[in-house]
Amino acid sequence: MPKYLLLKHYRGGPAPYQPIPPMDEWAPEDVEAHMTFQRHVNDVLKENGEWVDAQALTPARTWVRYGGPGAAPVTTDGLLPETSDLAAGWFMIDVESHERAIELAAYVSSEPGPGGTPLYEWIDVREVMSDLPASD
Repeated sequence: MPKYLLLKHYRGGPAPYQPIPPMDEWAPEDVEAHMTFQRHVNDVLKENGEWVDAQALTPARTWVRYGGPGAAPVTTDGLLPETSDLAAGWFMIDVESHERAIELAAYVSSEPGPGGTPLYEWIDVREVMSDLPASD
């Protein structure tokens, strides 16, 4: 079965369906409702045998590149990308088809936001490469 990454962004993808403030500006009960939904999605995926992994990410990031022979890695916190460029988390799923991955992504997109209103956020659906690309 193919594996897919359902990648969530802090605010990203095509134009949002509705403007949503960053989660650190939500009421505590709205954050809890959102996280409860995320746990519910994990439970449903596990019950269906489709769950591989799910993680939430903090907005903090460090860029790293090779420093050269004998040099330490080069790191930086910036240039800081737009918030929309930050990955918020993911679900890794193992499903029967691309259509099932799309169905699950749409369900994840319905997660509650401030006031319990569904976010309808864009979910980036990416198939995990099962074979190495062919070389010429």
